[in-house]
Amino acid sequence: MASEVRVNQIQNRSGLGTVTFNENESHEGIKVQGAIGLGTFTTAVRDAGIGTDVGTLIYNTTTTSVEAYGPSGWVAIKNLNVISATGGTKDTTSRSGYVVHTFTDPGTFTVNAGSGSVEYLVVAGGGGGGSVRGGGGGAGGMRTGTLPITPGSYPVTRGGGGAGNAPPNGIQGTRGDNGTNSVFSTITSQGGGGGSGNSPSQGGANGGSGGGANDNNSSANGLGNRETGTTTPAPSQGNNGGTAGGAPKSASGGGGGAGGAGSNGTPSTEGPGGDGLASSITGTSVTYAGGGGGGCQTGNGGAGGPGGGGAGGDNPNGPGSNGTAGTGGGGGGSSESSGPINPGGSGGSGVVIIAYQV
Repeated sequence: MASEVRVNQIQNRSGLGTVTFNENESHEGIKVQGAIGLGTFTTAVRDAGIGTDVGTLIYNTTTTSVEAYGPSGWVAIKNLNVISATGGTKDTTSRSGYVVHTFTDPGTFTVNAGSGSVEYLVVAGGGGGGSVRGGGGGAGGMRTGTLPITPGSYPVTRGGGGAGNAPPNGIQGTRGDNGTNSVFSTITSQGGGGGSGNSPSQGGANGGSGGGANDNNSSANGLGNRETGTTTPAPSQGNNGGTAGGAPKSASGGGGGAGGAGSNGTPSTEGPGGDGLASSITGTSVTYAGGGGGGCQTGNGGAGGPGGGGAGGDNPNGPGSNGTAGTGGGGGGSSESSGPINPGGSGGSGVVIIAYQV
């Protein structure tokens, strides 16, 4: 017959706690008055073979969570290092299990408690489109990843879109302005390059993605190139703008996008803007940072790239369309002009989004 040890109560001699064994019909089991210490393990040690009976409890120092072993494996009961933060527009419902902060204006991401890694999406402002068969504006640089944080303040800058310009006099077009940078802490995305104007000296500008070229600067030197930033290793933020096609149509190139280069203009078609990239950081897939379409000599301008790129202007005298606000899309180039010169479209403003688990 097996031995039994029966006690009614174990009293901590220092007075820190009491363990009571209930043997009535209330099924209360063991009642502890005071603290209980769980075994602490890293994920690697946990998975190396500690007891895995259903109902086992541990504290995981890798995930900072209390975990229980159930029929389907280890399940986190509660993260004990929950991040609490303010800044931007705070959303607790759009993505299950996450808090999402969206910045459409400059601000500060302030961590009041907790530490760990946050996800980020940093999109700069798109470049403006050029005028008079102008090249499409390049999309704002787009960077994603994770960043470790601790309590403190982290500055956020939301980049604005570059203007699509037109000269007050004359027939030659003007290059669009570059977009401005977006910043979250140490992460910087560069503004998109302006699309070229109808001038040999105003090729597409470099930027997060480069601006497209015009037929007056259709060589490789006439298009804008992507820039990779200043961190090491340098991250990719976007792509180059497209070159322009020659006669009879003299079609301009599209601005580069985060997901692809701007298309080259050909003698028969204007270059569409480069594709953007999708992100689901908010809980819904959204495409950002599409390039602007090139302006036309005849016919229709190039399409804006998916991700907020503005379309190139249609003939006659069509202005370029603006990039979509909050996406970093490039502005479209304006068309050939037989009267007052219309501007290229302005680039879309950027956005900074930060998300973390709760």
